Amino acid sequence: MGSIATESQFHVLAVDDSLIERKLIERLLKTSSYQVTTVDSGSKALEFLGFHEDDQNYPNQPSVSPNNRQEMEVDLIITDYCMPGMTGYDLLKKIKESSSLRNIPVVIMSSENVRTRIRRCLEEGAEEFFLKPVQLSDVNRLRPHMMKAKYKDHQEPPKQQVEEKSEVEMSIQSQQEEDELPHEQHQQQPQAQGSSNNKRKALEEGLSPDRKRPRYSGLTVV
Repeated sequence: MGSIATESQFHVLAVDDSLIERKLIERLLKTSSYQVTTVDSGSKALEFLGFHEDDQNYPNQPSVSPNNRQEMEVDLIITDYCMPGMTGYDLLKKIKESSSLRNIPVVIMSSENVRTRIRRCLEEGAEEFFLKPVQLSDVNRLRPHMMKAKYKDHQEPPKQQVEEKSEVEMSIQSQQEEDELPHEQHQQQPQAQGSSNNKRKALEEGLSPDRKRPRYSGLTVV
């Protein structure tokens, strides 16, 4: 996308093994004008994102296969915590360990208010932890996370550009210091000459005949 997406362009991937819960979250998201894709498992979510396991073994390679990646960019993932096979927490870890997907905000849902579970998900990188049933007021809290991620993607310059900019700034600063050095030396030279002249004048005054020999007027030499 050429510019930061508007709210109607935000695309949310909803993950829940319960059909009823998927329909509920889909309706809430569409009420908020989001585009929605729903899947019933964490593995299908990863498949939709084009994730492959080689990302953990070869971190320098992209974790999303160009041939498998969905046409529409995903701006946020909201997933149930308790699911058979891959849990929402497992899905969260996979996303955050991926070099290509880690910047996608992830929100966890659960019908159980377990403090250790909530803390563990937030520490792993989840943006929010919603208790079911999810309300429209909860969905309204998603937008800032998507806006933040979009803004960050568009504002952060590549690392190479930052390094090149720093080198240019250092070069300019060094050149400015070199240009200022002769000017400072030129200013110091007249001051040194003036100081030398003053010392010479003071020395001459100190050695004047009137000062180095006292006058003895009115005395008779025997």
